[in-house]
Amino acid sequence: MPESDNETGVTSNLAGYLVEAEYGDLPAKVRKEAARTFLNWLGCAIGGSRHEAVSMAIEALAPFSGVAQSSVIGRSERLDALHAALVNGISSHIFDFDDTHLRTVIHPAGPVASALLAYAEFRPMNGKDFVNALVLGIEAECRIGNAVFPAHYDVGWHITGTAGVFGAAAAIGKALGLDRQRMTWALGLAASQPVGLREMFGSMTKSFHPGRAAQNGMTAALLAERGYTSSDRAIEAKRGWGYVLSTQRDWSAIVEGFGETYEILSNSYKPFACGIVIHPAIDGAIRLRNEHGLTPERVASIELRVHPLVLELTGKTKPRTGLEGKFSVYHSVAIALIAGAAGESEYSDEAVLLPRTVALRERVRATADPSMRSDSVAIDVVLTDGTTLSTFVEHAVGSIDRPMSDTELEAKFRGLAKGVLPDEKSDALIDLCWRLETLEDVGSIARMSSGSPA
Repeated sequence: MPESDNETGVTSNLAGYLVEAEYGDLPAKVRKEAARTFLNWLGCAIGGSRHEAVSMAIEALAPFSGVAQSSVIGRSERLDALHAALVNGISSHIFDFDDTHLRTVIHPAGPVASALLAYAEFRPMNGKDFVNALVLGIEAECRIGNAVFPAHYDVGWHITGTAGVFGAAAAIGKALGLDRQRMTWALGLAASQPVGLREMFGSMTKSFHPGRAAQNGMTAALLAERGYTSSDRAIEAKRGWGYVLSTQRDWSAIVEGFGETYEILSNSYKPFACGIVIHPAIDGAIRLRNEHGLTPERVASIELRVHPLVLELTGKTKPRTGLEGKFSVYHSVAIALIAGAAGESEYSDEAVLLPRTVALRERVRATADPSMRSDSVAIDVVLTDGTTLSTFVEHAVGSIDRPMSDTELEAKFRGLAKGVLPDEKSDALIDLCWRLETLEDVGSIARMSSGSPA
């Protein structure tokens, strides 16, 4: 659908679909992917719940929270639903270990699940309604993201925040049972609250983006429920979201194929705790390490050929903190070769500054190659004896072509929850996530996910 002054109804048509879509319309594979998405999100939120960024947010904002309505995942505190959505969104993204919609690099569950689970404690929801709202929220944010990517992202917006707010508004709006007009207003209110700059990557503020998107989206839906008006063309109007925030738009990506295609089926889950564009390089480094018994002392240099986005997003050559290390392909390859892993412990502040890691990192070189796919990499490791070891990763583990299995997702969940929740509670939560659509009260998951005082 071309962009023109004659294009009207994008916002309203999206709202109409969201209002009319029923749980019974969802194919079995979509419902299964919703459970996988939610399991992955919950594990990330539990794992990130003790990070200092989460503690700081609670300390700063708890005095202003209203009635204790909703759980803070992984912690003993309870906040009002709006603040719980914010904090849980922060914790789910602080490790950069959450899901990724590969076409747009949106992290879909952060804004949507953070808002929806907080709401489900405030106003109880059954599993079928929760799954439907979760899928529709992800559908809204990713379709809107598809319409403006990559131009919107290239300008410097963090699309998880700017598109995620629509997902949260759509999900909460569906849970509230908004009619078409009120859902349109909810989307309009969401359009007026974009959040997130790519400049913040490598700092705590990156994780603030999905949290604030969750909070803003819930606010939008609650206001719309009361009749709070907005433009009916908030997305597509000449001075609306799409034109103001992006230099290019494709409205057909939003409105075509409702109920026929589902963006959640393009969701992926990270085996490594960093920006997803680095995953092929980590995958390849671990492969070479394991196949050849490599140690840093044997390596003279490491040459990478990567998609240009890798250097644009993760080109930090001298990270100073663990968060910065998540945006350094150089650190990630070095630590993968040293440790054979790239979990959260490999991105601690200490791991980034280890002399052995720093020394190897300085021997890593990366070249942007436009012919490379975003989930591919070519690696040449030159050894001190002159031997060159090479590998090519066509599709990184965790991509759509090499997805994580259910068993691997469970193992990831348990690893993230270790030290936060007892093992038996982790096992019970995994079971509840797989049975998500059968639950009478989804809020029970939030209550079970609460932990001891941090």
